[in-house]
Amino acid sequence: MRFGNRPGFIKSQKARDYVNTFKLQCPKLDPLMDGDLSVSITIYYASRRPDLDESVILDAMQDLIYLNDRQVKEKHIYWGLDKDNPRSEITVKKKAPDRDPSGA
Repeated sequence: MRFGNRPGFIKSQKARDYVNTFKLQCPKLDPLMDGDLSVSITIYYASRRPDLDESVILDAMQDLIYLNDRQVKEKHIYWGLDKDNPRSEITVKKKAPDRDPSGA
């Protein structure tokens, strides 16, 4: 399987199906976000036996939201349960600059 111009390896068919569905639903930003990013993801699972890892979502956003998931320097991942409406709610924004611990 390929993601844009790079090879990708996803273990399960279910994960591949998720990526395909994600790409159909996620609009492509023009231009893509640049620089260091912060991502907040709440994954609402259909059962207490979760089978989706946030790394699949971060990979799926490449070439749609940002160029490369290595731009994500801060992650907030939350778990939810919604048997009737499993979904992922995602917020991506520019990462705030790191504060100088010396106060300078």
